[in-house]
Amino acid sequence: MTELLQIDRLVTEFKIGGKMVPAVREVSLQVRKGRTLVVLGESGSGKSVMLRSILNLKPTGAKLGGAIKLEGEDLLPLTDKEMAKVRGNKISMIFQDALSALDPLYRVGDQIVETIRAHRKVSKEEARKRTVELLGKVGIPAPEERMRAFPHEMSGGMRQRAVIAMALACDPALLLADEPTTALDVTIQAQILRLFKDLQRDLGMSIVLVTHDIGVAAEMADDIAVMYAGKIVEYGRARQILSAPSHPYTVGLIEATPKRGQRGKLPAIPGQPPLITAMPEGCAFADRCQHAQDACRASQPSFTTYGESHGAACHLLQGAQPIAQ
Repeated sequence: MTELLQIDRLVTEFKIGGKMVPAVREVSLQVRKGRTLVVLGESGSGKSVMLRSILNLKPTGAKLGGAIKLEGEDLLPLTDKEMAKVRGNKISMIFQDALSALDPLYRVGDQIVETIRAHRKVSKEEARKRTVELLGKVGIPAPEERMRAFPHEMSGGMRQRAVIAMALACDPALLLADEPTTALDVTIQAQILRLFKDLQRDLGMSIVLVTHDIGVAAEMADDIAVMYAGKIVEYGRARQILSAPSHPYTVGLIEATPKRGQRGKLPAIPGQPPLITAMPEGCAFADRCQHAQDACRASQPSFTTYGESHGAACHLLQGAQPIAQ
């Protein structure tokens, strides 16, 4: 299947304490056309930084390296002006907090109209008609009336739908979603995930969705990339990873997820991820891994591939089989 986005050895570095420190470490990923890639991992693993790096959204002094190719064109060499034409047009992003993503001083409809007119040469009336259509498409009732609402006058679920409508304003080929359901209750979360799937089916867009929630990954993913300490530690088709994980970190995440009817205390991954300013020489997960050996602390593992599309970076898997749960 044709790839829409190809990320090759992406490095994102921040200036901390007078030196450059990598928060994203040589990440390589592919996103297939019309499919969903879920990037899974704990908070602080580098998921959101990687997502923002795709759009070249970085603080002053930060540096990006590697390649990010959209339909074969590398985005990293583009100027700010050239990249502005990509953001919101070819690639759109839904940020984690819908309330902060909307300007509280402007009506929701006006913000979507402005987004459309920033990328398309249309009249204000045409943009308003498009906005009503978008609000209806994402399931907001009485869209003409809701256009006049301010963000604080909407519920959390309605605000998230409005942010999705804004992201879809210019029919992007790729939608980036950073923890889009974190602040929502379970019922609204299920509605938003169903909305994503319906929109993807109707519009044919690709999605990269960042989450720490195994349930969201199971619901949405065609492919899964498991991220830890700024690196991809496992990658493959969702069914393969969720049924037969290879990396001890992935196993730990799955085991720590409640199962239907399960009682008692869930097993937790001990410890905390390392700070980006204090990365160990070897595997970053070694101090939390019950299977760690001397080799794990001495050097970083290479990526071992299983079959056509499943792989993991773990010393214990060199020539071995996936870890039994």
